[in-house]
Amino acid sequence: MRELRPQHRDEAAFVRRVDEAQRPQGYRLVGAFEDGRVVAVAGFRVLENLAWGRALYVDDLSTHAAARRRGHAARLLEWCAEEAARLGCDELHLDSGVGPEREDAHRLYFNQRLRISSFHFAKRL
Repeated sequence: MRELRPQHRDEAAFVRRVDEAQRPQGYRLVGAFEDGRVVAVAGFRVLENLAWGRALYVDDLSTHAAARRRGHAARLLEWCAEEAARLGCDELHLDSGVGPEREDAHRLYFNQRLRISSFHFAKRL
């Protein structure tokens, strides 16, 4: 997770944030392992809104640099899609940053049959 969210350097503060702020919103983590070590994670929650209905939203998807290109993220996305169906969701969603450093991630999403369905607008306050 540190590779995807480097602003959260302090492990204890990260765990506290997840436990106190995100878990109450239904946030869950699932991991992929190699030799007993976590090499990839997906953080997700179920949302209900007028635009999507019931959807599983992937907040975070990250693979350790040394374990990339081994299918871990693809398997996590497949697991998330299965979990979404099990939970009665109509859709699976995720947002992804743009830029050349995100091209591998975008290729993965397209290969997993995700499609660009909207623009996401943001304003820093």
